[in-house]
Amino acid sequence: MKSFSIGTIEVEVVKKNIKNIHLAVYPPNGKVRLAAPAEVNDETLRLFTISKLVWIKRQQKKFNLQDRQTERKYVNRETHYFLGKKYLLKVMENSKTAKVAITKNTIVLSVKPAATQLQKQSLINEWYRAELKKLVPAIVDKWEKQMGVQVEEWSVKQMKTKWGTCNIKAKRIWLNLELAKKPVKCLDYIIAHEMIHLLERHHNDLFLAYMNKFVPNWRQIKNELNKLPVSHVDWDY
Repeated sequence: MKSFSIGTIEVEVVKKNIKNIHLAVYPPNGKVRLAAPAEVNDETLRLFTISKLVWIKRQQKKFNLQDRQTERKYVNRETHYFLGKKYLLKVMENSKTAKVAITKNTIVLSVKPAATQLQKQSLINEWYRAELKKLVPAIVDKWEKQMGVQVEEWSVKQMKTKWGTCNIKAKRIWLNLELAKKPVKCLDYIIAHEMIHLLERHHNDLFLAYMNKFVPNWRQIKNELNKLPVSHVDWDY
């Protein structure tokens, strides 16, 4: 893996066993990434990127205008998201077991009086993880039946570059913890996307045909997902 610059634009390059060059610009920070066949030389990649500069800058501008949360302090009446809905945080300091609960409009965080901001964040994140894991099995089962594929393993973790990944050989899917904050249809779309890789490895015309077949409105959901407020942490999706 290496990178090169064109003006102020830094381009990350990954060479692998693929047939075509794939260019992507990731929210929220407009990170540019090229996936290219191993035999393609550096000059070809530079010229290809230059030919796409207008498109790259348009995507980066769109992400720069995206709503972004300020850093979360985990204090009373702070805004937090769960499954696409906005909640106010209520911090309960007591000596009982630390836990998270949810009401109609509030996420209740019970902690010990001496709990640090990092400990509160970790508790919230583990709650997000547990809640997300409750939703995933039914969605995976649905797509397994419709697509005729089998997922051997799935898990949830914090990810810096993608909403999800698929290890095709192991039939294993990883999902971004941040999906717990997004509407369920976004989680459904990402799972479908990753499972389609079990039918087609690359993002080619066949892959798009499968996306159009199984999730006809996937473009709309993708746009909505990328327009939703993103975390303060410097992730690159």
